[in-house]
Amino acid sequence: MSLGLLTGLLCGALLGFAMQRGRFCLTGGFRDMYIAKDNRMFYALLIAIAIQSVGVYTLISLGVFEFSAGTISLLAVIVGSFIFGVGIIFAGGCATGTWYRAGEGLIGSWIALVGYMLVAAMMRTGPLAPISTELKSYEVGNNSIAETFGVSPWVFVTILVGIVVLIVFRELNKPRVKIPSLKPKKTGLAHIFFEKRWNPFVTAAIIGVIATVAWPLSVATGRIGGLGITSPSANLLQFFVTGDVTFINWGVFLVLGILLGSMFAAKMAGEFRFRMPDVKTGLNSFSGGLMMGFGASLAGGCSIGNGLVMTAMMTWSGWISLLFMILGTWTASYFVFVRPRKKAQATRTQTVTA
Repeated sequence: MSLGLLTGLLCGALLGFAMQRGRFCLTGGFRDMYIAKDNRMFYALLIAIAIQSVGVYTLISLGVFEFSAGTISLLAVIVGSFIFGVGIIFAGGCATGTWYRAGEGLIGSWIALVGYMLVAAMMRTGPLAPISTELKSYEVGNNSIAETFGVSPWVFVTILVGIVVLIVFRELNKPRVKIPSLKPKKTGLAHIFFEKRWNPFVTAAIIGVIATVAWPLSVATGRIGGLGITSPSANLLQFFVTGDVTFINWGVFLVLGILLGSMFAAKMAGEFRFRMPDVKTGLNSFSGGLMMGFGASLAGGCSIGNGLVMTAMMTWSGWISLLFMILGTWTASYFVFVRPRKKAQATRTQTVTA
């Protein structure tokens, strides 16, 4: 087993640990933007994007590796990202969130993972591959935002950093309601790591650093890319089915590391336990996983691959995908949460006035 591949396991374990302890859930974050008008998790995502963008473009400037944005398949990105956004509401978590929540013992997340991995593999080398190939064939131009405008990518990196600094400054200066907490049972680092509630902005900063480090670690094994969930998840299932070791790569070790890191964090925090969903939730999780696998494969990335990594690389596919993932999440949230609540309220009103 290559030492380089093991760095994927370590990187994934750190990511899974940070996401589990920081409750870094983009599904909940996108949903709360619409339902609760709470943008803090979205702002946290922007922090992680900005940190990774500065880090990765610094590495590129130093000649550590090269990056080409390629072209963009606009139709595939729009359709796939919207479907992915719908799917994560039904699955109860995005691709990475599903991996780390599986590490907490949620059987529903395991069910979602099965659907996600199955369709992702079918979109790569199975019966759905022709659909993916056909929709991705409609390329519309350069995927690099900087090259489109004929400027250095540092122009857009600087703009993003400036926006993020203003957001963080504003958020940190807002008056906060002190939430009562129980008396700590742990002390020192044990309290900080496994008991204290992590600030989402601090979690995002940690994830941004991990996402930056992932690039040179991955490139060292011949895989040109940073964090990625969909292709490695498909590769893992393809390996189990075929036994072909060529499917095993740095990304496969990354997703396995996320599972193990999250499981360790949940165990140490006393939050690990097996939780079986009811039949309806289980079916929703599976159908959500199917949509996630289809959408992410079509769009060329999930909420991490596109929403965190390709946004940091200042690509059209990253930012357009992020927009349509959010729109898909809001659409599903309306039909799953908002509309039933409105109907229930209307029914109660009719009962009272009758």
